[in-house]
Amino acid sequence: MPVTAQQIVRNFAPSWFAAVMGTGVLTLGAAFLGHEFPPLATVAGALHLFNIAFFLVLLLPWMLRWFLARPQAAGSLVHPVVASFVPTVAIALLVLAAQFLQIDKAAQIALPLWCLGAALAFGFSILILFNQFVGEHVMLDHVTPGMFIPPVGLVVIPVAGAPLALAASGPAQGWLLLASYIALGSGALLWLALQAITMYRFVLHKPVPGPLVPTFWINLGPLGVMPISIIALADASPFIVDKAPFHVAALLLWGFGTWWLLMAALLTWYYWKRGQLPFALSWWAFTFPTGAFAIASFKLSVVVPLPGIFSVGIVAYGLLVMFWTVTLVRSVRGSMDGSLFQPH
Repeated sequence: MPVTAQQIVRNFAPSWFAAVMGTGVLTLGAAFLGHEFPPLATVAGALHLFNIAFFLVLLLPWMLRWFLARPQAAGSLVHPVVASFVPTVAIALLVLAAQFLQIDKAAQIALPLWCLGAALAFGFSILILFNQFVGEHVMLDHVTPGMFIPPVGLVVIPVAGAPLALAASGPAQGWLLLASYIALGSGALLWLALQAITMYRFVLHKPVPGPLVPTFWINLGPLGVMPISIIALADASPFIVDKAPFHVAALLLWGFGTWWLLMAALLTWYYWKRGQLPFALSWWAFTFPTGAFAIASFKLSVVVPLPGIFSVGIVAYGLLVMFWTVTLVRSVRGSMDGSLFQPH
């Protein structure tokens, strides 16, 4: 039975914007590799345009939901699992800002996208965690790495914020840097606190259900983005003379990311072999974290003279291409038959 426009709006999941995030890192990774392999620069340009259109297509039902299905939209903000995915729209804006900076060199477009994305990322991180602090609706069954998404929104802010600060002058440069440092500090320590909670759940509680297995990969998001942000802030901050300690800090986080990449892959294989990995929108969680880790590897290989870092990035980027292709095809199929717009 064909899905209606009303069903799409009413049941539109906030996590759809993870698709824009995943396409964005695919684009940025292709642009980086395009310096060595020029055909990939052309691919990056095409993906850049596709992702802009993708975001605008998703933005329409997201906005209409707040007007035509307000109870469902507002309910997402207090849902024990879905709430963590609401900030994906903010992260999508921040990723688009990075795309405009890297591909179009268009700071005049990137800046307003960054400002809106940063404001939403800050706002959602406070609102969602405030609701969790004062409520009693989050149980141990609800704890997954999906809870890292609000902190990820914060640590993504310096990715475009630092280059924008580097290009700015006067007070604007200082304010952009300050916002980026506040965001990175807040997101990093929130991630660390939530990391302890998720580890407790993994070890001392029953296994994560199959549809949420892709969320294991979300931990690669902060472990990829934080090194990128640290390197970018070290480059953009005029008061940092010796960048080596920052590069070492980025390398340590990347090292944990390498370990987690192996763990996430093993867990995914474990569930897949048992037929416990059904397709769902959560599959987009495979993409952005893997891509962020790949880009971190590429950038780290430039500033740290150690072998193997770039190769790890190529492996991660290869996984990203596979994840993105399979998930996009299945998402299109699920959208056409209406299965992704059914109430859950």
